[in-house]
Amino acid sequence: MLDETVIYKARKIITMNPDRPVATHVAVRGGRILGVGSLDDLRGWSKRDVDMTLADKVLMPGMVEGHSHAFEGLVWDHTYVGSYERRDPDGKPWPGVGTIEALIARLKEAEARLGSPDQTLTGWGFDPLFVERRLTAADLDRVSTRRPVVVQHASGHIINANSLVMERAGITPSTNSEFILRDSEGRLTGEFAGQVGRFMLAKAIGGTGLADLGDRPDAVRRFAKAAQMTGVTTATDLHNDLSEKTVETFRTVTAEDDFPIRLVPAFRGTHTREDAVAYVGGLQRYNSSKLRFGLVKLIADGSIQGFTARLRWPGYFNGSKNGLWYIAPDELKSLVKRYHEAGLQVHIHTNGDEATEAALDAIEHVLADVPRRDHRHTLQHCQMASAAQFRRMAALGVCVNLFANHIYYWGDAHLAHTMGPDRADRLDACATALATGVPFAMHSDAPVTPIGPLFTAWCAVNRKTLSGRVLGAEQRISVMDALRAMTLGAAYTLKMDADIGSIEVGKFADFAVLEDDPTEVNPEALKDVRIWGTVVGGRIFPAPRA
Repeated sequence: MLDETVIYKARKIITMNPDRPVATHVAVRGGRILGVGSLDDLRGWSKRDVDMTLADKVLMPGMVEGHSHAFEGLVWDHTYVGSYERRDPDGKPWPGVGTIEALIARLKEAEARLGSPDQTLTGWGFDPLFVERRLTAADLDRVSTRRPVVVQHASGHIINANSLVMERAGITPSTNSEFILRDSEGRLTGEFAGQVGRFMLAKAIGGTGLADLGDRPDAVRRFAKAAQMTGVTTATDLHNDLSEKTVETFRTVTAEDDFPIRLVPAFRGTHTREDAVAYVGGLQRYNSSKLRFGLVKLIADGSIQGFTARLRWPGYFNGSKNGLWYIAPDELKSLVKRYHEAGLQVHIHTNGDEATEAALDAIEHVLADVPRRDHRHTLQHCQMASAAQFRRMAALGVCVNLFANHIYYWGDAHLAHTMGPDRADRLDACATALATGVPFAMHSDAPVTPIGPLFTAWCAVNRKTLSGRVLGAEQRISVMDALRAMTLGAAYTLKMDADIGSIEVGKFADFAVLEDDPTEVNPEALKDVRIWGTVVGGRIFPAPRA
């Protein structure tokens, strides 16, 4: 069936191809685009009746989520304790919790449903900036002292644990590690930061409280469903050990006919396996139309809202001490060189501007020794980059993937606590990326914030915070620039722009199918554009209906 030529009519097709920006018909054969234009333009390909299934819809390129995590499909096995409402992949709403007492009450309800005391109770989505104070081990001891209780922060960079976990990990007041956080009096709080903190937690409870994706093909399918419902046809899993078991799960699940997205996993570049470079290179033999290996992810610092990001002078607005190096600058140079020399593409997490500077230093150092055209190394998040740093990115051929959702969810907090007014106005500076010619995408970092590319585009276009304040009006971009960032821009950062990101001849027939035209609605309503479904490789995937 897919080898037959099908001509689809649409109310409008937004192509992202400047040579033919809009059309009314698209011809598809073998899962790829055969032609785009009017019916007269395409009649030479097929005399069959035009397929009218999408005739009253608006098509645009399938949207690309360039920074997400497949454990979005796992977290819903656990207890949501974030401060704003979320919807799970089945569409069920989960109200937020606004106080520590409400958080404890929700965890107690979940604890009462568990069986064996050996089973860890895991909460996720917590952010202390939205409640009255930070969470402590004593708070979680009120939930249970007989079982491990852990709460993962929304940022993914800090985990709270009860006293039982600290006891099992052998952590005492004399334990010396900057990744075990303390209060202003130097007392243990039960907070673990960064990868070192996660290692300590895993030592105590035999994991981080979340299952391994290799054991959960259903979770990978759930992640894909969550993405597809929002118009996404290609999504990343941007930090994974990619064990043999996980790789096999990815291969099996993506080979299913009804798997609705293309999956792009990234290898955790600090993995201790000695053959890491050869291993990542070898994974590319498994690449298929729906699975793409070859990315490497490095994490230089933590999160701004968690006060673990590395900031240049003058540091945090509220006087907090500087954040943590997850990878020290010299080690970062060594790791970038290791993967760059192997011809691999490196994506580097840099939230704070000091971390951005270290990443640019590392790339510049490596390129001086081993020049490589079109490397497309990409800075992820890169939220506090200065105009000078953007100009440096352009000179080095570096791409950036900006966390536009942060403007809405944490913009007010960055204004009041982390950056102060002038630096907060430059948060996720999409307009500067455009002005300096830096190729850029935008993302959700799901499950940190929900997958929703039209919402992400809305954030960049309107730059409104939770309180309704416009944060940095000069950094607003147009609707078309935002849509391009969520399609062709993201595809470019993944080195997949030859196959996805626009509706033009030869590319995969991947479309977002919309009820409304995002270029005609009021920019304030961009996030409310209705998603009918997607088309992936010529196959129609209607979104589930409530």
